[in-house]
Amino acid sequence: MKSIDAVQADLAAQGYVCGRALAIVVFLSLRLGRPLFLEGEAGTGKTEIAKAIAAALGRRLIRLQCYEGLDAASAVYEWNFAAQMVAIRSAEAAGGAEAGALRRELFSDEYLIERPLLQAMRPDPAGAPVLLIDEIDRTDEPFEAFLLEALSDFQVTIPELGTIRAPEPPIVILTSNRTREVHDALKRRCLYHWVDYPDLARELAILKARVPEAAESLSRAVVGFVQALRTEDLFKRPGVAETIDWAKCLLALDVLELSPEVIADTLGAILKYQDDIQRLQGSEAKRILDQLAAEAPV
Repeated sequence: MKSIDAVQADLAAQGYVCGRALAIVVFLSLRLGRPLFLEGEAGTGKTEIAKAIAAALGRRLIRLQCYEGLDAASAVYEWNFAAQMVAIRSAEAAGGAEAGALRRELFSDEYLIERPLLQAMRPDPAGAPVLLIDEIDRTDEPFEAFLLEALSDFQVTIPELGTIRAPEPPIVILTSNRTREVHDALKRRCLYHWVDYPDLARELAILKARVPEAAESLSRAVVGFVQALRTEDLFKRPGVAETIDWAKCLLALDVLELSPEVIADTLGAILKYQDDIQRLQGSEAKRILDQLAAEAPV
């Protein structure tokens, strides 16, 4: 990805249509070797861009899915305790082994279970992998503090083995749905970009790339309706992921055009909360369709 235009072209070849602002920050992240911090509403394509970058560069994608209670050990490594116990009992049955030698054997790579952060530090013939730290906002501050060291020095420490340093820093992408604020110290180590909902033209281009079998008229109707939904007072506005899912559902049902009945039958593809679904039942869906028809160019 030698230029901003090349970033857009390479990502588009993987089915990811991005605006120029996002392409610029991706280009700079790759050129400068800086982690990329992507924040925005769920379903706006933050996770997908990591997949697209990995595919475009021909690199391995390593994903660390964050959750409440995630700690450094779970993100870096674990020891295979079951296999270690088998080895201990085998040594005892064989008449015992020298304690130091047994300990060195038990705490060797043979019994090490590598988790995403350690995997990302290992050399790879294809080049440094893409490390996706997904939904960092779901973790807590102690884990953020641990990441500060890991992302600053690109190394992790295993007490029994020592410090393991990446021969080539991985391409790091962090995402956040902003369920809570991530500490400034972590953000300062990254290039930052807010991933917003796309405008109508770009969302239509995304849908064409991801669901090319959809007719032009249906794609326009789907994107127009979803764009209108985002202006409504909803608990959770639909993202691009829901737009794509809805188009696929409509194709599976052989739908050629939107109607209030079709929308009512498939609302579960674009809205994920019952209160939002109830709000759009009946006349509300028809009102939005009528509004879109009135605004359509003649």
